[in-house]
Amino acid sequence: MTPVAFMHAYEQRTNTHRFEEVAPLIADDAVFWFNDGSFQGKEAIRQAFEKTWAGIPEEQYAIENVQWLVDDEQAAVCVYLFRWQGKIDGQTIQGMGRGTSVLKKVNDHWQVVHEHLSSLPQ
Repeated sequence: MTPVAFMHAYEQRTNTHRFEEVAPLIADDAVFWFNDGSFQGKEAIRQAFEKTWAGIPEEQYAIENVQWLVDDEQAAVCVYLFRWQGKIDGQTIQGMGRGTSVLKKVNDHWQVVHEHLSSLPQ
């Protein structure tokens, strides 16, 4: 699988809202940075994902305008815009931000070792 195909699979699996689908794509020692905190290790990352999914039912997440900064056989780094949409208290809400993902090959499979999602600057 190429890094491009990996990011597409990651986006699709995130939209299942089932962490067991996403977990194989995340390294055990990964570090994720979000607006609401920093999360290290798969269990902390699981809790962050599940908190978001619980707070925004029916959320759909999309990655776009991906730019690859590094793309070799063992590591890949990309920056992108992300969009999300979901319902809170019956109202449809949406937002967008910017992201960075760092991938590495682990046993011939890509995994996210770092993800940084944040709001767009004002």
